[in-house]
Amino acid sequence: MPRYALLIEYDGTPFVGWQRQKDGLSVQQVLEEAAAPLNGGVEPVIGAAGRTDAGVHAEGQVAGVDLAADLPVERVREALNTRSRPHPIAVLSVTRPPEDWSARFSAVHRAYRYRILNRRARPGLDLGRVWHVPQRLDAEAMHEAAQGLLGHHDFSAFRAAACQAKDALRTLDRLDVSRHGEEIEVRVEARSFLHHQVRNMVGTLAQVGRGLRPVNWPRQVLDTRDRRRAGQTAPAEGLCFVSVRYDPGLVWEC
Repeated sequence: MPRYALLIEYDGTPFVGWQRQKDGLSVQQVLEEAAAPLNGGVEPVIGAAGRTDAGVHAEGQVAGVDLAADLPVERVREALNTRSRPHPIAVLSVTRPPEDWSARFSAVHRAYRYRILNRRARPGLDLGRVWHVPQRLDAEAMHEAAQGLLGHHDFSAFRAAACQAKDALRTLDRLDVSRHGEEIEVRVEARSFLHHQVRNMVGTLAQVGRGLRPVNWPRQVLDTRDRRRAGQTAPAEGLCFVSVRYDPGLVWEC
């Protein structure tokens, strides 16, 4: 069966997340239902590079699907976009990857962005896209603290209780915090992440930004491997799946 790679963006607000759930609408369900007419009326399985949680957005999600028909990539893109309306999902591009390619398991690098609106007034235009923190945050202190989490570690202190990963060992390649006017941006990159890892790290760094904890505290929390020692899980709406990289890379055809 021909395999197709999809480059997707979506607003995660109305969804229970990427993955199908018993209750609620998922991004995966919308796309699989949209793809059924291209697959002889049978809903295909569409797997993603990152299974985002409820409320998490994506601007560079990549997914893979096998279809019964050998179709032009332009037709696949247009059909999925037409049939997924009115949901806030857009297939930006489609290409034909190698036969043994997997959206999830072939990925060698993933990147996320977390946005914090740091001002007294609540968000208007960015409602549902940022974490609103009215107290002044020290972005420089947060960035300094973040550097202590880089490298290969056991990230048990920053994983969700429901995380299904076999172990908590991960290599964190980037964790940068910067201020842009009223907004603080956190950029995170690694090959793979644990469930809630990014949001738990952001919630912990926010404690440093508020001046409630010293800059060495997040590293101390990491070393304890105890989730109870870390900060809150930052809200889902501030998180966005930015990009995923493959080696060899995908060449998007449309």
